[in-house]
Amino acid sequence: MNKRIESIREILAVNKLDGLMITKEQNWRYLSGFTGSSAVLILTANDNYLITDFRYLEQAAAEAGGFQVIKPQALVEAAVVDLVSRLGLKRIGFEDDNLTYRTYKTFKEKLSGVELVPAHRQLEPLRWVKDLQETEAISKAAGIADAAFDYILDFIKPGVRESEIALEIDYYMRRKGAEKSAFDIIVASGSRAALPHGVASDKELQPGEFIVLDFGAVYTGYHSDMTRTVILGKPDAKQREIYRLVLQAQERAIAVLKPGVKCSEVDLAARDLISVEGYGANFGHGLGHSVGLEIHEKPSLAPRDDTVLEAGMVLTVEPGVYLSGWGGVRIEDLVLVTPGGCEILSKSPKQLIELQT
Repeated sequence: MNKRIESIREILAVNKLDGLMITKEQNWRYLSGFTGSSAVLILTANDNYLITDFRYLEQAAAEAGGFQVIKPQALVEAAVVDLVSRLGLKRIGFEDDNLTYRTYKTFKEKLSGVELVPAHRQLEPLRWVKDLQETEAISKAAGIADAAFDYILDFIKPGVRESEIALEIDYYMRRKGAEKSAFDIIVASGSRAALPHGVASDKELQPGEFIVLDFGAVYTGYHSDMTRTVILGKPDAKQREIYRLVLQAQERAIAVLKPGVKCSEVDLAARDLISVEGYGANFGHGLGHSVGLEIHEKPSLAPRDDTVLEAGMVLTVEPGVYLSGWGGVRIEDLVLVTPGGCEILSKSPKQLIELQT
């Protein structure tokens, strides 16, 4: 039995459950290896079941080793009801932050005498610490993004639209082996660089502007995430000052990032420096988040997250300063917590790159 399934057995025992129903795509992929878009897992103390529809039966049989693949006679929901009834399960955990109310209501009506128990966020912590296979996939995704950054620098010129840059990055990453972009690519130039999530628009680049590039790749299901800020032309004194501050804040945070340190302490290392320099109000988001099968996972490098870091966690470190009407700077690396500290997976240069106009 693999360690992931063993962890589910522990959840069953601790919560006195007869079974656990998995409906979240990332969780069923993590536990079974099945990469299709429609499934429900039922795990009991002794057996593992995967219910999927006709489209994915052969795929599930090939990918989900150790699972009995069940073909529904009609709807997947009906097959879940039938299996639970046939196995005589009386107390079943479910992912209450994922299951829709309509589906929950259906199960309540059809499974009379069965207690549905919310298993609130008990599965996600299993995914916090990545194994070697996972970190290798994330590193590969980070490498694809690094290559895309190097490539896109020659494409950035005055008059080019933000949306054209985003499209070019996406196309390049797919050519290099990415399944897709990890999220809607952020390209924010000039005053739009003050938007932390300024998804690429039709704005044309102008000389003298900061350009925030935030993107990542997906490789075998695992995400990467990085941000670099470049300038079109020569920076003025204020632009140099803000860039220097953000880079120093990031370096300070990475220096304290290691096992045994609280997430909030890493956040504070960067936030304190930015605040002392007078820009605390202009850094309004957390310092970072975990990355894996989802682009935003827990734990987070944030003021109110006191999770203690462990070797194998993968997180972003992304301080930023955003000034409305002026622009902004963000620098983001993907970082693997190691037994002795951390390893930066994002290899792109971080000195301010001045692009020719």
